[in-house]
Amino acid sequence: MSRPASESAGTEVLDGLPGADSPPDTKLAEAPGRFAPGDLVLLVDDKNRQQVLRLAEGEVFHTHAGGLSHDDVLGATEGVMIRSSRGSRYRALRPGLAEFVLNMRRGAQVIYPKDLGPILMLADIAPGQRVLESGVGSGALSMALLRAGAHVLGYEIRPDFARRAVNNVRAFLGPEALGRYEVVLADCYEGFTADGTAGVRPGGLDRVLLDLPEPWRVVEHARQALRPGGILLAYTPSVIQVSHLRKSLSSATWGMATTCEVLQRAWHVVGDAVRPDHRMVGHTGFLTHARHLAG
Repeated sequence: MSRPASESAGTEVLDGLPGADSPPDTKLAEAPGRFAPGDLVLLVDDKNRQQVLRLAEGEVFHTHAGGLSHDDVLGATEGVMIRSSRGSRYRALRPGLAEFVLNMRRGAQVIYPKDLGPILMLADIAPGQRVLESGVGSGALSMALLRAGAHVLGYEIRPDFARRAVNNVRAFLGPEALGRYEVVLADCYEGFTADGTAGVRPGGLDRVLLDLPEPWRVVEHARQALRPGGILLAYTPSVIQVSHLRKSLSSATWGMATTCEVLQRAWHVVGDAVRPDHRMVGHTGFLTHARHLAG
């Protein structure tokens, strides 16, 4: 039996970090752009190493380079430079979605930022769309979808992953985002049926996004649930998975099937010395998407 994961979810993603439950300071919270207790902060050192934590009065964040007092950040504007007890410098910023995804606590492997952006484009995610996401993991894709304005129904078979995804969404987007987010403990291989509000009627979805070992087993369920013109997109690490999936999408009810991967290569730029970096973010997964056709 499926049930909403949000009912038993905790309230804090950054487990064990100080200040998780600190109430916001009213005066600081009203100061535009200034850090207040309860805010997330991204600390970046001189070597571009990053840490995300939640601010709380009187707390100290301990690093190999000494302690960082939260009070040095509270009340300051974004971009302020602070120093640890040993004199190391850190820049304090508000984390963007990419930084939060890479630094958040997670139980499952996340879809990386380099793939999140293309997924939003390939699936043509827009405000108000009804999106089913299966295999929510730690919630990285869920946050990207919700930030784009979609209503997301997540299917997840592991309660710990479901709780973590809900907590991550709440931590980064705020509790109001949960009004457009529901995660149920259910196996989508068995179909898109669930108790309560999570049931899916035929033609009731605009998009189906899958991060599963065997997405081809969901193609028929997606066909029944998607409206004509709706999009199915699957993220799969291996080319064998792609082959099986594309075979299942070869029927007359699917069209415009395409598979691609995204490779990210940064460049080293110092004055006139310009060259590709020696390291790059190469293959993470294949993105396969197709349109559901009428008739």
